[in-house]
Amino acid sequence: MAGHLGLLPQSVLRLGGYTVQGRDSASAEALVEDAKHLEEAGAAVLILECIPAGLAERITQSISIPTIGIGAGLGCDGQVLVLTDMLGLSSKCPKFCKDFLEGATSISDALGCYVEAVRTRNFPRPEHAFG
Repeated sequence: MAGHLGLLPQSVLRLGGYTVQGRDSASAEALVEDAKHLEEAGAAVLILECIPAGLAERITQSISIPTIGIGAGLGCDGQVLVLTDMLGLSSKCPKFCKDFLEGATSISDALGCYVEAVRTRNFPRPEHAFG
């Protein structure tokens, strides 16, 4: 089972739009506690979406299961992006994305560049994260 914290796309209208979650101390503390509860409930991995990079790193250090970031900075154990965003095909690319197709010779090449950038910790860069 996977857990998912931060921006939950299915709840975007209730959250007031696509906004960064966990920016104030109370909501940040709630996300840390929620992460611990999800781990205790049996989650095998935790997706952290659209939260400040420092908070994502703090959550990652406070639990023993892997974290996967999407707009959560470099402090997660892994990264994921929506394919159309990472290929620059979305009408509006989120701040935390990079167009990996730009300068690539093919989609396959772009995906390889993404994998290599994540593997070598060259993505996400500070400009792709929230403070």
